[in-house]
Amino acid sequence: MKPFERLLKYVTFDTESQTNSTTFPSTLKQLELAKYLVTEMKEIGIDDAFLDDNGYVYGTINPSIGFEEKPGFALIAHMDTSPDVTGKNVKPHIVHYNGGDIILNEEKNIVTKLSDFPDLEKHINQHIIVTDGNTLLGADDKAGIAEIMTMAETLINDKSRKHPLIQIVFTPDEEVGHGVDKIDMNKIKVNKGYTVDGGYISIFQYETFNGSTATIKIKGRSVHPGYSKGKMKNACLIANEFNSLLPQHEIPATTENREGFYHLMSINANVEEATLKYILRDHDYKKLLQREDVIRKAATFICDKYGQNTVKVEIEEGYRNMGEEVIKHPELIDSALEAIRSIGIEPQIEAVRGGTDGSRLSFMGLACPNLPTGCQNGHSRHEYISVEDMDKCTEILLKLSSIMA
Repeated sequence: MKPFERLLKYVTFDTESQTNSTTFPSTLKQLELAKYLVTEMKEIGIDDAFLDDNGYVYGTINPSIGFEEKPGFALIAHMDTSPDVTGKNVKPHIVHYNGGDIILNEEKNIVTKLSDFPDLEKHINQHIIVTDGNTLLGADDKAGIAEIMTMAETLINDKSRKHPLIQIVFTPDEEVGHGVDKIDMNKIKVNKGYTVDGGYISIFQYETFNGSTATIKIKGRSVHPGYSKGKMKNACLIANEFNSLLPQHEIPATTENREGFYHLMSINANVEEATLKYILRDHDYKKLLQREDVIRKAATFICDKYGQNTVKVEIEEGYRNMGEEVIKHPELIDSALEAIRSIGIEPQIEAVRGGTDGSRLSFMGLACPNLPTGCQNGHSRHEYISVEDMDKCTEILLKLSSIMA
């Protein structure tokens, strides 16, 4: 089976994860894809495939004869899709792309415009998988799963391809920051690997943001608006003022490359109380700590102006830049770059403007840089992936397995 055929099947499973859930995984519907994958893994010859009680899928591709003593490696992808856009009732279709805009939904005038997404030009004369514009596609990261599964089937069926032990892990809840919360490291037989969760086929990533979350709780005072002079403290307006104290040019819409940001994710407010949620990101850990300080100083300013206890700040550390650990394993970087070059593509090294499961795994004893899947515009109705790029990403995995042997 080709990787795009697998992807078309996998996206029919609604695996959207959910923030603030009280269950693990955050949505139990993720388990339906997990069960399907275990069945498929067993069918292609991964006999030890299983789903654990926390929703993780594990399996092993045994090493080639004579390569049993070679150090193995892991390949990791996540099953959930982002809650930013619904993943229910995904309706994928394939477009033979000849340039220009792609009309996803004529009735609703949803168009993937070349002017907005200039990378489309890289895919002229390719077959692109898109949706009807009502949902995301889910190639982030079901394309990674499809490519790993296709690689596994190829290695198992073609004994001429020599490789070491390869451990496969499919995780839940990566998109909501909990992808490795309950992973069983005792089941991981190796100390290095790769997440397969990247973007364009030439891009290899071994650095991520450092990330934390800030929750701002504002306490106001409601008084009849006709008689409120000198008495009312409107939490809605105080929330707006708080946000204005942060650097207005350091937000996702105005930053790129290695520039960090403050991202206001949500506001829930009325006169009596308001809650703001931010994610803070920077590739430099010291700069992330400085951003956290800016948040605290803004809260102090508001409290000095409106009264103590007007603002409460809660900051939770999320993940660290995996580059700190990956550089201790230079063979992971060299092997990935060689694999990409081997299929005729010059690799580009980029820092991830986000995090991956590897961000935390790298600090848990499993160094994990990030390989490409071909997915573009993840977390969006305009998400797409090229059939041809999926084939190339699968070939990268196959070349990598040979190089690692």
